[in-house]
Amino acid sequence: MSLLKHLETKILIGDGAMGTLLYSYGVDHCFEHLNITNEQDIYNIHKAYVNAGANVIQTNTYAANRIKLSRYGYENLVKEINEKAVHIARKAANEDTFIVGTVGGITGIKKDVFSSEDIPFAFEEQLNALLTQNLDGILFETFYDLDELIFVIKLAKEKAPNLPIIAQLTLQDVGILQYGTDLNQAFKKLGEAGANVVGLNCRFGPHHITKSLELVELPEHMYLSAYPNASLPDLVDERFVYKSNPSYFEEAARQLRNQGVRLIGGCCGTTPEHIGAIKNGLSGLQPVNEKKVKQMIEVIPNEKEILEPTLHEIVRKRSSVIVELDPPRQLTTDKFMAGAQQLHHEGVDAITMADNSLAQPRISNVAMGVKIKQEIGARPLVHITCRDRNLIGLQSHLLGLSTLGIDQLLAVTGDPTKLGGFPGATSVYDLSSYNLIELINQMNEGISFSGQSLGQKTNFSIAAAFNPNVRHVDKSVKRMEKKIACGADYFMTQPLFSEEKVVEVYEATKHLDVPIYIGIMPLTSSKNAEFLHHEVPGIQLSDYARTVMSRCGEDKQKATQASLDLSKSLIDTALEYFNGIYLITPFLRYDLTVTLTKYINKKSKNKQRQPIVD
Repeated sequence: MSLLKHLETKILIGDGAMGTLLYSYGVDHCFEHLNITNEQDIYNIHKAYVNAGANVIQTNTYAANRIKLSRYGYENLVKEINEKAVHIARKAANEDTFIVGTVGGITGIKKDVFSSEDIPFAFEEQLNALLTQNLDGILFETFYDLDELIFVIKLAKEKAPNLPIIAQLTLQDVGILQYGTDLNQAFKKLGEAGANVVGLNCRFGPHHITKSLELVELPEHMYLSAYPNASLPDLVDERFVYKSNPSYFEEAARQLRNQGVRLIGGCCGTTPEHIGAIKNGLSGLQPVNEKKVKQMIEVIPNEKEILEPTLHEIVRKRSSVIVELDPPRQLTTDKFMAGAQQLHHEGVDAITMADNSLAQPRISNVAMGVKIKQEIGARPLVHITCRDRNLIGLQSHLLGLSTLGIDQLLAVTGDPTKLGGFPGATSVYDLSSYNLIELINQMNEGISFSGQSLGQKTNFSIAAAFNPNVRHVDKSVKRMEKKIACGADYFMTQPLFSEEKVVEVYEATKHLDVPIYIGIMPLTSSKNAEFLHHEVPGIQLSDYARTVMSRCGEDKQKATQASLDLSKSLIDTALEYFNGIYLITPFLRYDLTVTLTKYINKKSKNKQRQPIVD
């Protein structure tokens, strides 16, 4: 009798964790490679689960794909490892044991870790190896990304149309998938793709898995599965451990059965004792055919009152100036505040502050943003890097910014820590700039990264960086287009130092319906010009600008005038093509950017420009 035929009338019991037991044996290398080198250990674990009462055991192939095996140098052993895994599982099985080939998800919470071209090939290669063997089904488990799971289900269905498919997603939060996707809708999509059994595994223990499944309808023409962790993990001596609670799984199994689950096993932290407890808990019970579904209480996002138009709205209608002031490295803030006061008096639309640029610690740009907002009335535009905060910290940071009323952001990856004065510091990079833009955009819909409601929507205007100072501008434009797709509202360029480059930027981006602030940075001396040109990433001066500054020698007054003349010429060209000017203040020399702001305002009054977009 087939696996699906059994599920029509029975509850089947799955096995538990493989890695947990191997870890307890002292193994901390590639678990899947043990199929070749330590066959007996894998056999013994399978046999222990069969003896404990498991009807369904999964092959030791969760991470047996080219991408994950390459971490250990085993990427050329995909076929051998997968085929051997099926052989070992079949050897340990009883006559009434079903063997399912396990394929784990590749994309986790960190997106863009792996190439989008590499992932499909890795799945196909692993499936090709597994499907040559004698299997009773395929188990896809620990998939955070719904689209990735749908893709691999369709791929398996093309290769083996009649083989049962068990498809298990992993939750971001109770009842919530990535991007807030509804579980019922997700399961329906999995069924439409070809899944026969749909369910949840990993991340949570029985309590939260059960609470999530309380929201799920009994699917038509499919069955439900659940493989919870033993508990929430704890960190002891730098190792993740789980509570030893096998008896708890007796009642947990009954609760899962009451939610319509017909295939129940275990994930991280579970052992043969847990599976034995599941068997005891289900003894004499038949599957349920109807259930009462709880309704998730939805919090309707409240709209915040928008007191003034966003920068991307302003720059579409008129000329706009934003000016960057670096927060101080020391606690003396008088000069910074004086500069912010003068710039605000001249009518700049925002004062923008980097997030520890060049990986040098400065006073928090949030603190300075609040200070200029409260004491001067200036509008802060704060940069956010992915370098210094993990995913938890980034979300908390964004929630704090929204609470403080700071709604103008620039999302950037951030300079690596080795550029700064603390080369031993670590760079986090849980997210890329693309992912950060997506996260901010999602919060503007009132949804957190995990998919939970924030109670109300944030109102962030999202700027993104554009670096045209490269050999192939078209590649940078492709990055712009990707950022637009992620939700960027407008762009701020790296500083430009030639009129030709300004025109080149216009020609390269004129097909994009998105505002661009052209970065202009006045120079302070010839030494400053040479340092920027030769040592600062993303900045490239023209030969003309370097020559002009070089002629000034050590004459500071002459250098200032030459710098202003160069900047004004660039502004003249930029305003012919763009509405936005982004002035970057060097070394808190706000006298330079104040002068240039006055110049821009005068030109804007003398020449009324038509809006880019009505």
